[in-house]
Amino acid sequence: MKKTIFLLICGLIALSGVQARKKKENVAHIPILAWTSIPPGEFATLEHYQELRDAGFDYSLSWTNSLNEAIHTMDLAANVGVKMVFMCPELSKEPEKTVARVKDHPGLGMYYLRDEPGNDALDEIGAWARRIESVDKAHPCYMNLLPSYCFTPEAYAEHLRLFTEKVALPQISFDNYPILESEGCIFLCPTWYQNLELVSAEARRVGVPFWAFALSSAHTNWGLEKFYQPTPNYPIPTTEYLRIQMYSNLAYGAQLLQYFTYYTPLPRDMNYRQGPLLRNGRLSSVYELVRQMNQEIQRRAFVWAGCQVEQVRHLGDSLPVGTTALEQLPAHFRLLKSEQGRGLVSQIRNGGRSFVMLLNTSPTEPWQVNVETDERVELIRQDASSVPASRYGPLFILSPGNCEVFEVK
Repeated sequence: MKKTIFLLICGLIALSGVQARKKKENVAHIPILAWTSIPPGEFATLEHYQELRDAGFDYSLSWTNSLNEAIHTMDLAANVGVKMVFMCPELSKEPEKTVARVKDHPGLGMYYLRDEPGNDALDEIGAWARRIESVDKAHPCYMNLLPSYCFTPEAYAEHLRLFTEKVALPQISFDNYPILESEGCIFLCPTWYQNLELVSAEARRVGVPFWAFALSSAHTNWGLEKFYQPTPNYPIPTTEYLRIQMYSNLAYGAQLLQYFTYYTPLPRDMNYRQGPLLRNGRLSSVYELVRQMNQEIQRRAFVWAGCQVEQVRHLGDSLPVGTTALEQLPAHFRLLKSEQGRGLVSQIRNGGRSFVMLLNTSPTEPWQVNVETDERVELIRQDASSVPASRYGPLFILSPGNCEVFEVK
């Protein structure tokens, strides 16, 4: 009897070891970038960079005003395992000489070019990128594009095409902060999903990944007065607001996620407030939300990192502008029927595995959806464990911005 118990314990220990190894082998990771990160000066310390790393950030973009200042930020970042988006005046004045000096720095991640340029600047930026690439092909150049609401859909598609032809970077990055607040009401930018449709389509066309944002610092963008009356605010983030932005990005195939901003900039005319890092150097409650969001994403990163999105379709009482309704069920799904609210269905393939992602596309209301599958479908829980989907009743209630992920075995 004692021998039987001993062998049983040994078997359980061995099994737990196998499970632990399997978990350890899951090295999939979604890289995450902090925009307007730790400023040079009194806050440029190892303590602040370690806090950035602890929140789950891999890349940092800080506004530096000289080559020496930029190198100092890379020194600090390298010490904690973060890479910098390198920028300084010398990069534009003497790109070859400057790149030669920093290209082997362990804290270098990529080279910053411009933010939100118009079509008329793309030729010049493309020529600049080629000069940088002539010295360093290991680190990409980086530039961020305008949101689609600044154009008509046709003009935006042309803007994306001109960027991929003239600047031709190894990624497309764009910003659009869709959670808006006006007169006490929270609503979603009507063209948010159209923006994701257009960017992901262009990325597929030219065979590069795209990168996308979530808003982590409340402010007022007076440029929105052209599109909305009265002019809305960008509210202080909540878990729900972060989820709908980041999970929407991932549902469409984003391969790097970004937050704007990490450090809370001076108010100026934008009234920035409550970023993760406050202007006095202390952390805000948003820091914790961002840290938890990043951990949540990485637990199921094996679904999204390096994936191919086969299609995204929408369900519910209303379809977002520029999107397509779900008409054909994914394989091994017997039912997908929206009962209340709205959401999307993303079909994802990754390394021979097939996933179906359901996402509530409302920042404020739950989505009730009936789901029935056959025995080949498993539910991937938020902690990355899995269970047969048939163990659950058909009604799934997704909280605002939240998602469920299924795997078709």
